[in-house]
Amino acid sequence: MTIGSLKHAKEKKSRKSKQAVVDEQSPLLPNKHKEDAGFDEFDGASFSGAVFNLSTTIVGAGIMALPATMKSLGLILGIAMIIFMAFLTEASIELLIRFSRTSKSASYGGLMGDTFGKYGKMLLQICILVNNIGVLVVYMIIIGDVLSGTNSSGVHHAGVLEGWFGAQWWNSRFFILLVTTLGIFAPLASLKRIDSLRFTSALSVALAVVFLVVTVGITVFKLMNGTILMPRLLPDVFDMTSFLKLFTVVPVLVTAYICHYNVHSIENELEDSTQIRAVVQSSLALCSSVYVLTSLFGFLLFGDATLDDVLSNFDTNLGIPLGSMLNDVVRVSYAAHLMLVFPIVFYPLRLNLDGLLFPSARPLTSDNLRFASISSGLIAIIFLGANFIPSIWDAFQFTGATAAVCIGFIFPAAVTLRDRYGIATKKDKILCIFMIVLAVFSNVVAIYSDALSLIKKNSSPSE
Repeated sequence: MTIGSLKHAKEKKSRKSKQAVVDEQSPLLPNKHKEDAGFDEFDGASFSGAVFNLSTTIVGAGIMALPATMKSLGLILGIAMIIFMAFLTEASIELLIRFSRTSKSASYGGLMGDTFGKYGKMLLQICILVNNIGVLVVYMIIIGDVLSGTNSSGVHHAGVLEGWFGAQWWNSRFFILLVTTLGIFAPLASLKRIDSLRFTSALSVALAVVFLVVTVGITVFKLMNGTILMPRLLPDVFDMTSFLKLFTVVPVLVTAYICHYNVHSIENELEDSTQIRAVVQSSLALCSSVYVLTSLFGFLLFGDATLDDVLSNFDTNLGIPLGSMLNDVVRVSYAAHLMLVFPIVFYPLRLNLDGLLFPSARPLTSDNLRFASISSGLIAIIFLGANFIPSIWDAFQFTGATAAVCIGFIFPAAVTLRDRYGIATKKDKILCIFMIVLAVFSNVVAIYSDALSLIKKNSSPSE
């Protein structure tokens, strides 16, 4: 017992020393601040709380685009790619954790700073800003579309509240987003510890499961009635253009798994930091299972009519009893899920903006004025973006996917290839070269394909 107690004390001391180093390098959240030690009984996050927080980081808007990847790849290749991307994500996070511990950096920014200097750290912070602001604006736009409705190609798609109560001033897009921002986003974003979001994260995962269960139930019912056709198992490849188009799904899959910017924050708050790899593996296993089932049953349900955002398919007549009610359940549960994901993605956004603007300042959580100013400023920018940008899906593919692939694969691979401490194996370096080649090639092809589609779309009316 004495030996065990001594070992536990040494571990706690080691973690405190590590955190002290981090506070000088990057804007990280300490486990416990001296100034509020008498009031804060937080002794470390639990394993389950960490899994829920990381899972919530992973499962966001990307899940709605996955059934469309099945339409492009077919069921067999599509499921294989979702599972493959989960393993590749786990490998990249493992590299981050290993090199962070060796360099005594407990943040992604600290690791980039240690490896490539202040400019490397700044580049990462800028990528996180681009990625997370884009993601959060998309979340808010989707919430507005679901609750208050949207117009697409001259057709009005009624929102849930408009369908229930008719068009009213209080269910207009601006008012709904204002109430959501002030009543939900602002209070949750004001929490200073990411572990404080563990209960809302658990609820958000449950809401994602509700969406999945309803989708599976509808699909099984239609399968039993024989109203679902056999889906395509393999992609249709008949020329080089159709082959290259297959790579456009890679940025979607990468974006769906991006969680790297929250791994260190979650590790810093863990009661036992050695559990972080198990947390990552459990979260990826949970999320990839949800992804596979959502993609499978979403594509089975809608087939070749599957839209880029499968949520839009639930605006039609499903041809089953209680179809209208189930449509509302799916849309409301997903909108509520995004509301609860918002603060998890907002947390690293605030930390990295603070690190970019005030690299030498004291920890953000100990400066209430700075904390409130940055939080309110970012929320205002996201709110304005969601109200004044009519559609950002194309921009999200260009900027968000590019930033996401840097965060998820290019930067971890670059740190490993630089190998300042000589700990990378030959296998690590081969894997990293593969990740960089896949990321760069896929994004170049995706950007080319999207740009070509936009050009054709804009030029078609004049022809």
